[in-house]
Amino acid sequence: MASSPDPTPHTDGTPARPDSGSAAGTPQDAAAPEGGERRGRVRLRRAAVLAVPAALVAAGLAVLTAQGALGVQFAISGMPFTVTATELDGTGFEQFGGLDDMAEGSPNAGDTGGQVLVVTSAIRNATLTRLCQSVDLGGTNLLITAGSGTDKVSATDLTTDSSELSGDAAFRHIEIGNDASTLTEAGVQGPKGVFSQQADTVRIAHLRQTNYATTAAVFRLPGLKLRFSGSGC
Repeated sequence: MASSPDPTPHTDGTPARPDSGSAAGTPQDAAAPEGGERRGRVRLRRAAVLAVPAALVAAGLAVLTAQGALGVQFAISGMPFTVTATELDGTGFEQFGGLDDMAEGSPNAGDTGGQVLVVTSAIRNATLTRLCQSVDLGGTNLLITAGSGTDKVSATDLTTDSSELSGDAAFRHIEIGNDASTLTEAGVQGPKGVFSQQADTVRIAHLRQTNYATTAAVFRLPGLKLRFSGSGC
């Protein structure tokens, strides 16, 4: 792998985590002409995040990439990858909308302006059964599988940014409609004013995601196999 680049987008601007809203209100921004342009960009990004349908936000798994739990920042390639698992079990779950940024001048930007609207989620501890990940390289797929035997794939501080996700989900002690800046279950906070949800536990059967980024503090992949294949997950 189941939300990055520019701190403003991912925090959600993307998910990422710094609060772009507060940054836009500094005296320096008010004093400089470019500060006004920056505030305008922040408002547009925040509007995009708020446009993520609540149904989509409630649908999934995944996790924060870029700035949240790990403080990692990176520009996404812009090439989506598919992740599937027969079952995901997690404790400490959070989810909210965000934006991921590609590297400047990326050939994958197309007409997106180099940004992708994503659902970012975070799981403090997760296990996945029969994990499959594939990237379409055009004519062939880079395929990774793991956790098909007795031992399951496991991850801590797992985060993923997804544009699509599906499965049969069950949550325990769920809270829907939180302000993303107040989340506590996975140790990740999003920007103020952004819709989010969190739960003590999450279980998703028949998980399928289209992801743009994934991070984890620890990712264990028993039975790992990497190969090229004519078909993906």
